[in-house]
Amino acid sequence: MAAHPDGIKKAPHDTALEANVHPADWINPEPAGRYNLVVIGAGTAGLVAAAGAAGLGAKVALVERHFMGGDCLNVGCVPSKGIIRAARALFDARTSSEFGVQGSDRLEFDFAAAMVRMRRLRADISHHDSARRFRDELGVDVFLGQGHFVTPDCIEVDGKRLSFARAAVCTGARAAAPAIPGLAAAGYLTNETLFALTERPQRLAVIGGGPIGSEMAQAFARFGSQVALLHHGPHLLGWEDDDAAAILQAAFIREGIDLQLDVKIIEIETSGEEKILHLERQGKALEMRVDTILVGVGRTPNLEGLDLERAGIAYNQAGVAVNDQLQTSNPKVYGAGDICSPYKFTHTADAQARILLANALFLGRQKVSALTIPWCTYTDPEIAHVGMSAQDAGAKGIAVTTLTVPLTAVDRAVLDGETEGFARVHLRQGTDRILGATLVARHAGEMINELSLAITNGLGLAAIGRTIHPYPTQAEVIKKLADAYNRTRLTWLVKKVLGLWLRWRRRC
Repeated sequence: MAAHPDGIKKAPHDTALEANVHPADWINPEPAGRYNLVVIGAGTAGLVAAAGAAGLGAKVALVERHFMGGDCLNVGCVPSKGIIRAARALFDARTSSEFGVQGSDRLEFDFAAAMVRMRRLRADISHHDSARRFRDELGVDVFLGQGHFVTPDCIEVDGKRLSFARAAVCTGARAAAPAIPGLAAAGYLTNETLFALTERPQRLAVIGGGPIGSEMAQAFARFGSQVALLHHGPHLLGWEDDDAAAILQAAFIREGIDLQLDVKIIEIETSGEEKILHLERQGKALEMRVDTILVGVGRTPNLEGLDLERAGIAYNQAGVAVNDQLQTSNPKVYGAGDICSPYKFTHTADAQARILLANALFLGRQKVSALTIPWCTYTDPEIAHVGMSAQDAGAKGIAVTTLTVPLTAVDRAVLDGETEGFARVHLRQGTDRILGATLVARHAGEMINELSLAITNGLGLAAIGRTIHPYPTQAEVIKKLADAYNRTRLTWLVKKVLGLWLRWRRRC
């Protein structure tokens, strides 16, 4: 679920957004007997489940208490990428002198205009997730209001009872706040409030070196804010490849971000408009003064108000408990997306919703564990990953061969001036089977798909090597990984045999 309509300050284009995803004049329909599927939560998982089921002929009800589109549309993927694009445009313009562009040091930037652009595009995109589209074009009964279980096979919303054969809990998650003394009193932003800003923060402290914290720290630093990024771990994006994180950290430092790693926030003090962060690193006390704090330290599931106990649905602090087929402890109820998945990505919610449809409506036995899930952090350079890391493989007792090709070896990257990064693949030792891969490149998120396709369909690195790649492209780095693998097959014995064969052929 997304932020409540009252939680997003009205600004240009917000009215258009609200008219699509939470229209003020909406009248809930009368329930239509027993539904094949009732979906609670109209974020990515809920929308895909509802649209898919309706498209297959099911009678579907969709319940949403806040904004349709969920976090992704309203306070997540869509607005964040909108401002990341603005920050990248500004950065490119200011660092373009090597390409012959003159006067880049005299550029002016209008933060408010960039935010208006983001809101306008978000409003335009919101049509796809609108209540009227789901009702009028897809035939879904859309109910706006708090939905909750009243029995194991019935959900109530706005005083109306929706009986179901199957139901799906897709209520998502929201930003979590760390238990730091003084944080609440000082006030802070999360992704749910950040995109309502109309003025650029002068001094910004970002708490959390995960994807949200890293992406927004870089964007606002490029906008001109003085940014400090505080992270408790030894390097950013703790689950990523150490070399990948090192490249990103070097880029952050070069761009003027005050990177504070291995740091603990003891308390936050407020002095007028100023927020004073008291820190500790290896027993040494530090102090930092800022105007604005952004918290990006994880997610907490949206469980409130669902009355899951009445339906016999087990849950815990991580969310709704589901099995490998996404079924809850109530066999008639399934879950998908952030409410039940450790992989809190829009594309994962989409994939899980499709599994939910097959299993809930058509007696399928599809398993979440069979999914190959890539992810990408949209910093500059981007860091994309799919499959196992070398550590994951080692923990399972799998021996691996790791191959790495730097972008400095790729002509297009050199010509673009974007050589900061690499492609790395982990193969099952002695084979070309791809276990996992990491890409660090400006457009790594666009490039990881070839490797995801290969892993999903059991294609080895040799198959990529046999595939012709356009020249020059940065994605050619993946073909170079295949070339590197082929060179490992050319052992001294093979080379000797080939040499003898060719010597004999010269005599024929």
